[in-house]
Amino acid sequence: MSDPDWLVWVREAQSIAQTGLTFSPEGYDRERYLALQALSARMMAALGGGDPALLVTLFAAQTGYATPKVDVRGAVFRDDRLMLVREVADGHRWTLPGGWADVNLSPAENVAKEIMEESGFEVAVDRLVAVLDRTKAGHPPQPFHAYKLFFLCSITGGVATPSAETSEVSFFAEDELPADLSHDRVLAAQLHRMFRHHEAVLPPDFN
Repeated sequence: MSDPDWLVWVREAQSIAQTGLTFSPEGYDRERYLALQALSARMMAALGGGDPALLVTLFAAQTGYATPKVDVRGAVFRDDRLMLVREVADGHRWTLPGGWADVNLSPAENVAKEIMEESGFEVAVDRLVAVLDRTKAGHPPQPFHAYKLFFLCSITGGVATPSAETSEVSFFAEDELPADLSHDRVLAAQLHRMFRHHEAVLPPDFN
């Protein structure tokens, strides 16, 4: 699976506008970059079915040199069973705990924080097992380019506790993985790879 050409082009135009506004804060170039940013939002709305006003606001909020966003996910095992959480924002579908990385935290600190917030478990972050381009990994198209970082983690404390973001916390054997996954966040093939990394120390996956 790959993103449609129009989405790749719109994202590139938006990133050019964003970076241009960073380095050309005044004059005619700024006006041109603002126009390109607004045009990118209108194109994405027309081709992707979004709200033009919302996309203009979303694009305008992106500042600085345009780079991929970073999503972190934690694979937590207990007795060879993988922990998944139900994501409230995606129809209570299952996923690995995680989310967008926050500033001022390392990738490992981010994933530990996300796991605690979404599952109630404290963890030690053992090792990085995958760095994936979200589009090339086969996730559904999204407005922004992103990298996904997967970490293998082990429980050090806490108890299973759903949150405002998650409605259930459970552990699954590999042959019991649920079919209703939040594909924006995780794919079945990625879950199976987490079991392989749990079974043996392998080189990190990348694409």
